[in-house]
Amino acid sequence: MDSFSGTTSGGATPQMSTEDFMDQLKTQLAQAYAEEFLETVRGKCFEKCITKPGSSLGGSESSCISRCVDRYIEATGIISRALFSSQR
Repeated sequence: MDSFSGTTSGGATPQMSTEDFMDQLKTQLAQAYAEEFLETVRGKCFEKCITKPGSSLGGSESSCISRCVDRYIEATGIISRALFSSQR
């Protein structure tokens, strides 16, 4: 089945409603955003906090990672609220 047009390769054409399509699109976009967010946080916080990669994290590295992730989440929330409030 082609998830964009709602058609199958067998010739049948069950139509996906616009609402269902939009819900599916929103879900896919949210998943992609979450994956990108995690990859960005992982990369930036690792680069900033892990000075000597090893088999475990030291106390300062663990604290740094925690603070880095918290700040990144907070900053993303501030930016999102600002963007969405300016669109209204």
